[in-house]
Amino acid sequence: EDLEKCTGVCARCPRTVCHNKTSAGASWYENTYDVVIIGAGVIGCAVARRLSQYNLKICVLEKAEDVAQGASKANSGIVHGGYDEKHGTLKSKLSSRGRSMFPQLNSELNFGFRACGSMVLAFNPEELETLHMIQENGRKNGVETFILSRAEALEKEPNINPEVFAALWCPKSGVTSPYEYTIALIENAVANGVEIKLEHEVTDISLASDGTYVLTTNKELIKSRYVVNCAGLYSDKIAAMVGSNYNIIPVKGEYIILNKVQGKLVKSVLFHVPTPKYGKGVLVSPTYWGNLLLGPTARNTTVPTNFTDNSEVLKYIIHTSRKLVPGFNAGQAVTSYAGLRAKLATGDWVIEESNLAKNFVNCVGIDSPGLTSSPAVAELVEKILVDAGMKLTPNVNFNPNRAPIIIDKREMSSEELESLGNIICRCEKVTESEIVAAIHRGIPVVSTDAVKKRTRAGMGPCQGSYCGPRVTKIISRETGLPLNRVGSKGPGTSILPHGGMILPEDRDMLSKL
Repeated sequence: EDLEKCTGVCARCPRTVCHNKTSAGASWYENTYDVVIIGAGVIGCAVARRLSQYNLKICVLEKAEDVAQGASKANSGIVHGGYDEKHGTLKSKLSSRGRSMFPQLNSELNFGFRACGSMVLAFNPEELETLHMIQENGRKNGVETFILSRAEALEKEPNINPEVFAALWCPKSGVTSPYEYTIALIENAVANGVEIKLEHEVTDISLASDGTYVLTTNKELIKSRYVVNCAGLYSDKIAAMVGSNYNIIPVKGEYIILNKVQGKLVKSVLFHVPTPKYGKGVLVSPTYWGNLLLGPTARNTTVPTNFTDNSEVLKYIIHTSRKLVPGFNAGQAVTSYAGLRAKLATGDWVIEESNLAKNFVNCVGIDSPGLTSSPAVAELVEKILVDAGMKLTPNVNFNPNRAPIIIDKREMSSEELESLGNIICRCEKVTESEIVAAIHRGIPVVSTDAVKKRTRAGMGPCQGSYCGPRVTKIISRETGLPLNRVGSKGPGTSILPHGGMILPEDRDMLSKL
């Protein structure tokens, strides 16, 4: 071959060995992996952590500047019981298994999980019949639930709607912080040898003559024996690069978060009786850190909406939530957010080796309960890779443990808080040492949004107006980035009237809804 004709686009070159040291081929061997995982959401990070138990060269590619930037950041943070996924579906098999793995995972990774239980509220005899059907479906899925009378439901949750007729109680459901969980998974994976490349968008995938895959990214070429597609909302586009045909339907979910005073109104996750149109529908739930969560909507973004503007979305969420818990004060909102869920028309997930591309595993259409199921999905992906021919030998240096970033200060006295040192975020009592620790965990942290996900700095009532500039200075100091290159939070997805800033007139309007 005439090297003068080399364009450096190795994916299009028929040669298996490149001797052109002036081209992209110079780093070819350094960029060869056993497994490349596309997507650093909760599924991709769970797979990475699972595979880090073995002697494999693994790379995670993520197009965003941080992990957990898609649906893994903007969801309900609920670890579902597994009782309402239709028996026999992949969802039903993986959600129950995944839920059972959370206590052990939390003991190892310290991301925060609380088994607070969940309750589905029925308001008439017809809905009670549906509860019995859900209970039977749960029994088939291996999940124990209990039918509660009105009195029993009110005894557990005194602030629910007194018109409740009956309830389905699942004691093993829980809540977690979804982005902290995702970050914990990938931090532990990186500590065990996994590489992560942020801001690496996969634009093409081709097959080399030796049977390995060549992934073209916006920054470099990467070669791998096996590929796992965990690209979430874009998983159909990645699958199409190897000839597989799926159609992801983006479903938008919008939420409102109220302050921690409102969070004390309920102890467990509260659901409406599910319907074919809205599924689980709008819920009311305590968050892991003690706020009150209302939402989500479930809007198919490919069809016209019934809402004319965000004010109607707000009214819908608040009015629907009040059927479960009438007494909350919506004027105590802290923020609002929205996320897009990747849904397939079949309603179930695809997790399998492509029948068109050997050693290429697709994880497509993983919507709710994807967070709950993530450790079980990773377990299944491992099995698929082994069945495809991957040889696994244990990593004798594997360490399953990860120290927490956040010091839980909810029960601390003022004297104990003072002893922790410089408080940067007054709302959430986040210290400088916590922020510094978050920055030096093996994953580049280059924005205040990345620090917020790891430490909660900026998640309180002022939404970072006080601590934001201070966090920016710490990131600059610790990373060497110029101040003007430290990223801040993006445009946001709030449905509140003034976005991240809640004005007195906004609170007055919300309190009347």
